Amino acid sequence: MTSNSDKECILVLQGGGALGSYQAGVFEALSKVYREPTWMAGISIGAINCALIAGNPPHQRVARLREFWELVSSSQAAPSLASAPLRELLNEASASQAMLFGVPGFYAPRFPPAPLQPRGTLEAISYYDTAPLRKTLERLVDFDRINAGPMRLSVGAVNVRSGNFEYFDSSKQRIDVRHIMASGALPPGFAPVEIDGEHYWDGGLVSNTPLQYVLDQPGDQQRTVFQVDLFAAAGALPATLAEVTEREKDIRFSSRTRLNTTMELDRQVIAQAAQRLLAKLPPELRRDPDARALARLRCEGGVDVVHLIYRSKHYESQSKDYEFSRLSMEEHWDSGRADMAHTLHDARWTGRERNAHGVRVFDLASNA
Repeated sequence: MTSNSDKECILVLQGGGALGSYQAGVFEALSKVYREPTWMAGISIGAINCALIAGNPPHQRVARLREFWELVSSSQAAPSLASAPLRELLNEASASQAMLFGVPGFYAPRFPPAPLQPRGTLEAISYYDTAPLRKTLERLVDFDRINAGPMRLSVGAVNVRSGNFEYFDSSKQRIDVRHIMASGALPPGFAPVEIDGEHYWDGGLVSNTPLQYVLDQPGDQQRTVFQVDLFAAAGALPATLAEVTEREKDIRFSSRTRLNTTMELDRQVIAQAAQRLLAKLPPELRRDPDARALARLRCEGGVDVVHLIYRSKHYESQSKDYEFSRLSMEEHWDSGRADMAHTLHDARWTGRERNAHGVRVFDLASNA
């Protein structure tokens, strides 16, 4: 394992429901081949994976991820040798089962259903009860470790009342099970989670990735950010209405990684230009309010963003993010592990030079 102790290693995990086992496979390869992160940031299922990692000691992290994903995929099975058309039917059956009967250790249908619940209650505005997820997280995650350990944890959620995005960050506040559940409370399936008098929904309603939040945080060290997405922004023109639904979901929940990194690069260029300009000014002009405002622009260390994106199988459909079959979970996990291993052994990654300033993006798994 490469130590790279002089760098900050950050793992950024997107939301995507059942596709989240891809992120678990990525982490397994990352921790074995490269190093474990110093900072975890996640949205929705990404926040759950982040908590499972940050809330356990290094030697137990992969095992805890495996325990969670085997639990939530424990009630479905599909033959591994099924043809593509049959596999598509089996996946749809598995997704329907999750909708009708819930997912073990995750959520269960409300009874009576939401329309029959008292108006104004949380039960009246959500189809499923996430009490099973709370029990699972309390059993598998050590929140004392999250709040006292060396690994930083940040998760994003949306304030239902104000509509504002908010990040809960262990470097700034104490994190508990409510913050993780709030990040994954996607309406109308799940009820908002109350935290200190405010109610929060899934952060993916505003942004399905914490990348911009990470880039906005000040830091002088060189940073390596592993951005793991579960929906691909690029894709083919749909041929059927079912494919339209899937493509719409991919676009809606995909991360704008290129946009975020381009904005950060432009910001760094402006900050460096501002510092050069200030150095040319006489002392009396440097005290001008406009000059002082320019001086606050940060020139930070370089950022390498390693971008991994789950690529859907041709038999997966718009239900792929709530299709929890064991076979699909294993396939997603294996894909994440293979993509991360390929990336970390690619000559363009292993042979890169140190980046003093600015942002570089490595999207190497797409070429595998």
